[in-house]
Amino acid sequence: MTPTDSADLDLETLPGHFIRRLQQIAVAVFLQETEPFGVTPVQYASLQAVRRTPGMDQRSLARSIGLDTSTMAGVIDRLESRGLMMRSASPDDRRVRLLSLTDEGLALLGQVEPAVLRAQTRMLEPLPKKEQQVFMRMLREIVKANNDLSRAPSQD
Repeated sequence: MTPTDSADLDLETLPGHFIRRLQQIAVAVFLQETEPFGVTPVQYASLQAVRRTPGMDQRSLARSIGLDTSTMAGVIDRLESRGLMMRSASPDDRRVRLLSLTDEGLALLGQVEPAVLRAQTRMLEPLPKKEQQVFMRMLREIVKANNDLSRAPSQD
């Protein structure tokens, strides 16, 4: 990208424009597929991360999915109010809240998984199978290389 007269700047040449649009599309497709379960992409990522690592604390969860800690608290509040996730005090530090899924949370993950996979398939459908793998590899590279620029870098 080289500097140009701003009047000549075309959105069609800006990667950020397409990344923003792709995010909008990804969320819309996810919500369409998962509508019966009432779960957002961030809620799903949170549930999935806690299923993978039961007993993780809120700060670690936020870092693992690239979310700021204040937003994470609200996500956990909503999941807890739905009876999908529980917070408990750490035996080592009462200020730290450890997370675990309830039986309902585990059941929801099992039920929603086919819909989540359909959403992922739909998002990549316009690309030939071979190009889907290339696109995913490139997407991971871009995110990984720019992770530190995020206001909430992830730490996988």
